[in-house]
This record gives sequence, structure tokens and C-alpha cells, in this order.
Amino acid sequence: MKKVISTDKAPAAIGPYSQAIEVNGMIYTSGVIAIDPATGNIPSDIIGQATQAFTNLKNLLESAGSNLDNVIKTTVFIKDMNDFAKINEEYAKFFTKDFPARSCVEVARLPKDVLLEIEAIAIK
Repeated sequence: MKKVISTDKAPAAIGPYSQAIEVNGMIYTSGVIAIDPATGNIPSDIIGQATQAFTNLKNLLESAGSNLDNVIKTTVFIKDMNDFAKINEEYAKFFTKDFPARSCVEVARLPKDVLLEIEAIAIK
């Protein structure tokens, strides 16, 4: 049985999808971007966007009864591979041990023209 996960501590879905789904103790998030859920603002720089996106992911997982330590896989989509090192620096502030498996790909464009998006799979 699947359970829809929703929280106001992460950006609301901007289309016909759920923020996350839980199935059999596994949490699958949709892509999370750097919208501040309280204000709707998006930071202009890559560091600010990475920090906000990773914070949003953390809040989403916590609302599902999990946390960043339980993430087993992430996929990071970035607008410019030249930002890879900066994103890694912020990523390492949120994922501090037993790093999840990860894919990182450069893409042509992301929703709201943000600079990165992250999705995750976690255990509960």
C-alpha cells in the first residue's frame, strides 16, 4: 500500500505529482528544488540554492518519519557541471556519514529555471 507524503516545510508540488510516496518502508521523493516554502523565494546563487534544496529534502524526509542518514540513493540534476564542486561542498554538510549512492547529471533546464534539483530514496 502506498502512502502520500506531504508537508508545508518543503515546496508544494507544482504539477500533478506528490512530494513523496512511502511504500513498504521505503520513501521515494519527487525532485526537490530551492524554493523557500515560507516565502516562495528562490536564492540566486548556486550555494544558496543547494542549501535550500537540501534543507527542503531534509524537511520532506523528516515529515515522512525518516532523515538524511537513511537516504540510500540520490540523483542530483544540475544546470552547469562547473558548479559540481560547490554543490559537493554543500552536499557534504547535509550527508555527513555513510554517503548514499548518487548520480549527478547536467541538464538543459529545470523547473522555475533553478540551478539544481535533488531526488532521493530512503528507508523509513
